[in-house]
Amino acid sequence: MASAKGKRRSWREKLENPAVEGLPKVVDIPEKWRKMMGGRRVLVPTPLMADEEIRTVRKGRLITTGQIRRRLADREGADSTCPMTLGIFLRIISEAAEEDRGNGKKRITPYWRVIKDDGSLNPKIAGGVEAQTARLQEEGHTILPGEGKRPPRVSDFEKALV
Repeated sequence: MASAKGKRRSWREKLENPAVEGLPKVVDIPEKWRKMMGGRRVLVPTPLMADEEIRTVRKGRLITTGQIRRRLADREGADSTCPMTLGIFLRIISEAAEEDRGNGKKRITPYWRVIKDDGSLNPKIAGGVEAQTARLQEEGHTILPGEGKRPPRVSDFEKALV
């Protein structure tokens, strides 16, 4: 996606200026999607809302995507948060953090502390599971190898959840 000057937007620009106007918003969804989305009233957040939640996770602690979705939904009076949107935003957040690191920033959003609800790592974030494994091991977590198509996961992750 190009900016008005014809130059590609940075990940930081994508994080701070969502392409879709009118966010955040809570939408009523059709009956057939309610089970998948987790309720009738679903929050479509901004990337910065998710970034703000992730920044609260301290070293050695973890947060699941489900926890982030619940926190955001509760804050906005919704039943749940759109899982697809959050997944896209996690990629943007991780890439913006790495872009910030490359620009010399010392404090970046700790996106590697976000795991899936079953404790597995996210192959779609910056650096994939290899980078996430290295960062989590640096913070004292034990990573169990993946099995088949399942990605690696954090051992006893429940003990480290915020």
